[in-house]
Amino acid sequence: MTVTTETSPVEVGIGPVSIADVVAVARDGRAIRLTDESLAEIARSRTRIEALAADPNPVYGVSTGFGALATRHIPVELRVQLQRSLIRSHAAGSGPEVEREVVRAMMLLRLSTLATGRTGVRPEVATTYAGLLNAGIAPVIHEYGSLGCSGDLAPLAHAALALIGEGPVRTADGSLSTAAEAMAAHGLTPVILEEKEGLALINGTDGMLGMLSLAITDLDELLRLADISAAMSVEALLGTDAVFAADLQALRPQLGQAASASNIARMLADSPIVASHAGPEDTKVQDAYSLRCAPQVAGGARDTVDHARLIAGRELASAIDNPVVTPDGRVASNGNFHGAPVAYVLDFLAIVVADVASISERRTDRLLDKARNHGLPPFLADDPGVDSGLMIAQYTQASIVSELKRLANPASVDSIPSSAMQEDHVSMGWSAARKLRRAIDGLRRVVAIEILAAARGIDLRGPLLPGPGTGAVVAALRERVEGPGTDRFLAPDIEAAVELAESGALLRAAQAAVGILA
Repeated sequence: MTVTTETSPVEVGIGPVSIADVVAVARDGRAIRLTDESLAEIARSRTRIEALAADPNPVYGVSTGFGALATRHIPVELRVQLQRSLIRSHAAGSGPEVEREVVRAMMLLRLSTLATGRTGVRPEVATTYAGLLNAGIAPVIHEYGSLGCSGDLAPLAHAALALIGEGPVRTADGSLSTAAEAMAAHGLTPVILEEKEGLALINGTDGMLGMLSLAITDLDELLRLADISAAMSVEALLGTDAVFAADLQALRPQLGQAASASNIARMLADSPIVASHAGPEDTKVQDAYSLRCAPQVAGGARDTVDHARLIAGRELASAIDNPVVTPDGRVASNGNFHGAPVAYVLDFLAIVVADVASISERRTDRLLDKARNHGLPPFLADDPGVDSGLMIAQYTQASIVSELKRLANPASVDSIPSSAMQEDHVSMGWSAARKLRRAIDGLRRVVAIEILAAARGIDLRGPLLPGPGTGAVVAALRERVEGPGTDRFLAPDIEAAVELAESGALLRAAQAAVGILA
């Protein structure tokens, strides 16, 4: 990923950044710009910290140790070492590297808090941190290390380590380098941290919040794709579209349900397959729950995402540090670094991801079962018995759904005390975010396999044609995946469908046919 200046930079100032800003910087490589107003406020609050640094009375984070060691007063001559030692000792992560987009999201959000002027750092700390982002320098940050309380300490400490010119980083092209070398290549000078600054760089929920912002963005698209896959399965299974009527949905005024039902109805509009069995001659009284109740499940998931969006918006508007420099000049200890509000919604999203995947897998299983698929061949095979068709694709779905159910087990109910019992209750929000990322990847794969199966079912309904919406998705899939036929190496077909889902190509095809989905 390279930092792009093709569009205007994201402004980072006293006000909050948005979820869209986080995605633009994290995924699209957008540059950022600190506002003049922000730099002025940073400088103003720094004068308060410098006054307290000269005060003989100890002030936490300014002239004391940290956590359980906060009782020790640190003399002036040791305070640079204090801040440097804090960063080095807290950069204690372990395990695989986390994704570049997570690193950039986390760094942007820490910078956003610095930009509020509530942390007491010098302006050069914020401008150099911004310089790392704009240079495309991504500190190496590891999977394990954060308890989601006192901030995402270890991950943020690894980022701060790069700011002082230490530790490994990835350059814009993904190459491994030292922080000192990468900074020198971009004309950046490592920062020598002064009072309070090391603490200000690590005391935030920025890692888990960054991952929440990315997850919300992913789920906004994935839940539309789940509506598309549901519509395709309804069509392939000769289901009815009558249950998705707006007046029926209005009897239960759940907003997400209404949006999902509307999407499915639009995808099925003007479908010759649906029309072929509509009317009094259709002996089916009602479809199975996995078809009929698709809007209730996907809609409930949408409402949960909207709740998560509300919490994320509040967190994006927060200035999280401890101690914090208040607008009236006080330097006050607080507990705002506790990740509970973010951790809860991360866990909640993992639950709905598992359930949306579960109902998708049930529709796929129905498509493959000759006893329930209304005339389609067993497993949608070309020559059943000789060919296995998509039998094992459903196994793949089932294995993923089983994993998603395990990932739905909440991380936020766990707490392991740390720092000699000073930090005796933690949120595990980082862990909740990490498992949600894995769950979202699983949901995308499950829905892609449903689309693969439903598209084959629709093709096998020929000479009847699908509706404009579902037909457009089938056509987009067929650009990468062949239609029904004898068995072939199936894994590449699945991966092609996953890639089309991830790139947004399938959603774009649907929306080109029926308009923007809710």
